[in-house]
Order: sequence, then C-alpha cells, then structure tokens
Amino acid sequence: MKQQLITAAFLTLIAPALLQSCGGNNAPQAEAPTAEQANPSATTPANGETGTLEIRANGEDFVREGFTTKDGWEISFDHVYVTLADVTAYQTDPPFNSEAGTEIQATQEVSVSEPKTVDLAEGETDADPVLVDTVEAPAGRYNALSWRMVSANSGPADGYPLVMQGTATKDGETINFNLRLNQELAFTCGDFVGDDRKGILEPGDTTDLEATFHFDHLFGDGDAPPDDEINTGALGFDPLAALAQNGELDADTAELEQNMSADDYNTLLGILPSLGHVGEGHCQETQLTT
Repeated sequence: MKQQLITAAFLTLIAPALLQSCGGNNAPQAEAPTAEQANPSATTPANGETGTLEIRANGEDFVREGFTTKDGWEISFDHVYVTLADVTAYQTDPPFNSEAGTEIQATQEVSVSEPKTVDLAEGETDADPVLVDTVEAPAGRYNALSWRMVSANSGPADGYPLVMQGTATKDGETINFNLRLNQELAFTCGDFVGDDRKGILEPGDTTDLEATFHFDHLFGDGDAPPDDEINTGALGFDPLAALAQNGELDADTAELEQNMSADDYNTLLGILPSLGHVGEGHCQETQLTT
C-alpha cells in the first residue's frame, strides 16, 4: 500500500511535464511552437469561464492599398463586398488539418448568428481587418474557423456573395469596373498562420480570428516574377479589360460567361474557391454554386 502511494505521488508530479512536452505537436508545421502553445493554461478551456471572440475579415494590402496585376494593370478598389454566413469558430481536438481530408472534431464551438456583409476595402491603408461580429465564447484556444460566402439579401451587394468595384489603369487607359460574382463558396480552415498567434482566449479577455481573402490569386502580383506560381495560375485583368466599353466594365457572372473565352471563364471559376484563407493557412474549399 505504501509503495502504491509513492507511485501515485510520483505520477502526479511528472504528469504536467509530460503533458507540456506533447503540447508542441499540435502546432501548424508552418510555425514554430509559441509560448502560448507551451503553456497548457493557455490552450485548455476554462470551465464556465468566457471571454469575447472577435471575428474579422481581411482583404490584405492588395485591397486596402491597391496593387499591380500580373499583366500590368494598376488596381485600386473602392469597395470589395463579401457576405459571410454560418461563421463558426472551433476548439478542436485533434487540431484540424484542412489538407488531410478529415472533418472538424470540436470540443467547443461558437457561431455568428446572422449573415454579415462587410467591405474589405473599408478604412485607411493601415486599418485593422474589418470586424464581422463579436461573440461571447468559452475560454480556450480556437484553432479552426469555417464560413460560407452567400448572396447578400440587401444593400450594395444585394444578390451576390462577392462584389468588386474600383478602377484599373494601364498605359494611359482607365477602366471603372463593377464585377458582381454569384458563386457561393464554403471554407473550412484550421489554425491561423501568420506573424501573430490568433484565437487564444483567456477568461474575461478578448481575442480575434480572421477570415483572410487572397485576391492576388485572382489577378496575380506584378511584383512577383512572371513564372511565380501566384502568376502562372492567375487570371490577371486583361481578359476583363477586353470587355470594357468606353472605359466602363459593369458585369455579373452571367455576362462574364457569355463574353469571356471559355478558357478564361473556367480559370475565373477555378480560382474563386482559393480566395479563402486564415492568414497564410489554407482551407478546405467548396464551390456551392456554378
């Protein structure tokens, strides 16, 4: 009996160290383990304790500051409207890997109650990512995020999940564009990958998660080499500029399908599901409508 008590006491002493030594295995391979990952108190939900979780959407500098496409057009966005629905943040165990073809196994989840339309081009060039909504959530580490892009039912994006408005300039030519795309998409993503760790919610504190949209996948990046993957797979702006009349391009998906070449239109459709990320982290992507 005395020997059993000694053994139990020894296991009690070493158990926290064993648990800590395993914590780093859950970090995304793209990043080294952070201090929060090494500290079990930062990753274990606190029973009955809550904080505030901010859900944000980010079009990155490409949307807020403008950029040069792979084919030399200077793009400046006035508005980029996206409508997000069923936005859900998860604490998962095991961590969700979007490239493994598995489903989320959630220990906690919280959702935004209503669809929200946000303008990714809102604010100054140094503005924070756009706030979608805030929710009260159990404390712990939120390491997965999912959402759908759906058609707005009112407002400037009414009838479309994605509306892009702005100007494109090249060689003295300026085109005012208003592109309205009706493809509904769904994204299921794992941990945010970036310079800062997101989603660790302490009791009574506030943290954020981010739905990130990579519009360079669609237009390419003139600052990258032509043979870079971001450019070889991108549509660019030339196929859209060819549809403009008198410096104006106002088109929805049906008009793009009718007037673009089949190859260019299929390229456009194939790119859209790759827009959604969590920072640089990839997502499972589904095109819900065609």
